[in-house]
Amino acid sequence: MQTLDHDDAGAQPITEAMIERLVRLFYTQIRQDSVLGPIFARHIGEDWEPHLQIMFGFWSSLMLTSGRYKGRPMPKHMALRSEVVPEDFDRWLALFEAAAIEVCGPQTGQLFLFKAQRVAENFKLAMFFDPAAIAPR
Repeated sequence: MQTLDHDDAGAQPITEAMIERLVRLFYTQIRQDSVLGPIFARHIGEDWEPHLQIMFGFWSSLMLTSGRYKGRPMPKHMALRSEVVPEDFDRWLALFEAAAIEVCGPQTGQLFLFKAQRVAENFKLAMFFDPAAIAPR
């Protein structure tokens, strides 16, 4: 079993089992969210397990550098531009932070949150950045 240990006192080692618990809790919260739940449900459908399996690999690759994830998430997210607004990423991050801290504890949860913030920022920039809005006139 691959783990990532941290020198910080109180930080839990990141394991595949921890990642699975975090992802399952997070998507349970997503499904219950009045804003994000319907967006995800429209694209995932009734059977969430295939998506969860992909997310286990994604987070394993991010947190443990396992290389389990081989997908291209940006094109799928770009297709959602008409359904989401930049503020939805703040909501996504708040749910993720709550799940990460519950599952991983405060210190290890912050490690996950740091990566999640980078992911959200990348998607938000790709989906909504308008260079014309900052161009000098």
